Amino acid sequence: MTSTEPTKDDLVKKAKRRVSPRGSKQKGDKYERELAAYLSGELGLDVSRAILSGGGRTFCGAGGSDLTGLPGFWPEAKRTESFAAHAAMAQAERGKTASRCPDTPVVFSRRNNMTTEDSLVVMRAKDWIKLYRAWAQGRGYPVK
Repeated sequence: MTSTEPTKDDLVKKAKRRVSPRGSKQKGDKYERELAAYLSGELGLDVSRAILSGGGRTFCGAGGSDLTGLPGFWPEAKRTESFAAHAAMAQAERGKTASRCPDTPVVFSRRNNMTTEDSLVVMRAKDWIKLYRAWAQGRGYPVK
């Protein structure tokens, strides 16, 4: 018995054919708004899409991050079928460096037909260690 479901490659090709550059921008803008609403609801913070995302203002003054309202983090949001983690992280790091901002870069990504809560979160291992250490110490685990 053969499957009639399209393969991952078929879906990627179809998505690339259908989305114009303008449509792609609108899709990304929508994801940024969805992600901001999701994070606001889950964290109780006032997270919002940066004005002119990629050129908006952050807590550190200059623009660049996609979302505001996550103190200590420089969020980059990507909604794409072909996620390039290293390129997205490099973009976030360039933005925070150009803004002279000490925030930790973090990339959120989701594909089409995926819920916002199922987005992937990408960060450097050294930054994850800091988060884990704080979490573990707060619960009394013996970590250095």
